[in-house]
Amino acid sequence: MGIKLKKTYTFAVVSALYIMLFSASLLTLIQLLFFQFSWGLTLIFSVGILIFSFFVIQYRSELFIYQRVKKIYDDVSLLDSTTLRSQSITTDMATLEREVKKYATDKKVELENLKEREEYRREFMGNVSHELKTPLFTVQGYIDTLIDGVKDKEIRKKYLNRAQKGVERLVYIVEDLDMIAKLEMGELTLDYSEFNIVDLIQSVFDMLEMQADKKNIILMFDRKYSKDIKVKADKEKIRQVLINLVMNSVKYGKENGTTEVTIEDLVKNKVIVRIRDNGEGIEKQFIPRLFERFFRVDKSGARSEGGSGLGLSIVKHIIERHDEKIYVESEFGSGSEFSFTLEKAK
Repeated sequence: MGIKLKKTYTFAVVSALYIMLFSASLLTLIQLLFFQFSWGLTLIFSVGILIFSFFVIQYRSELFIYQRVKKIYDDVSLLDSTTLRSQSITTDMATLEREVKKYATDKKVELENLKEREEYRREFMGNVSHELKTPLFTVQGYIDTLIDGVKDKEIRKKYLNRAQKGVERLVYIVEDLDMIAKLEMGELTLDYSEFNIVDLIQSVFDMLEMQADKKNIILMFDRKYSKDIKVKADKEKIRQVLINLVMNSVKYGKENGTTEVTIEDLVKNKVIVRIRDNGEGIEKQFIPRLFERFFRVDKSGARSEGGSGLGLSIVKHIIERHDEKIYVESEFGSGSEFSFTLEKAK
């Protein structure tokens, strides 16, 4: 058990003394009635009976208690009973009580965790069902209409295009789920290289410029970075992180707003990239769950801005796969800031 137990011999000592007194009295009586009384013989006999009785009673007591305690351990699966030694159990009931209480506490925590996991599993399955059901019904609706017969070629083409978009959305969700599964199981390998993070961010700005223009959102750096800032990471995975974070800031940003990126030295060998917007922000109670798969702040179930609902979860897994950290700060009504660390190139 790894714990040194305090043994008590009171029961064995007292019992042995009673046996010794009884035996010594009986021996004395026999000597007085039939033989010549001898103090030496009586003393040696008494000491021998005391020692013998003590060890026999102590051994039997420990064996009795050990068997009962071992059964308790077996019944509650507290420890592997085959590893128990009788010397470590003996009569120390206080240690057993502590172990049982600890077992009960651990089981209570385990049950609470299982309840949370079950709740998370139900919510996750419901979200998966919702996310897959919407495009599936869309595709089914257009295909059923086409099967019924649509003579107008333009309408047929329009319906086919919409069905194709529904299929693309399904593929998008499945691919994101597959990526998360690979990241969680450690099956997705990272291709490390050294690159200029400023250039990568600018390329993401260029890619998302049209989406930002629809809401008159300006994609910008906090200042001009005249020197390269080299980092070491998987360039394409970090590109995916930046696309997700910048796209989110555009989706949930205010019209005529800004998405600002800052790159700062954190410690000697780290930089931190901050993506800040002045959008609607996030209420505090939702922040701890932002990186859960399919989690929506909007509980209406509608995903009017599109996406698979897996973007932030993928972002978190990619950053953690790099052994880096990701942070989020937000004030409801004032905007949000997502930031993550990267290793500097030497």
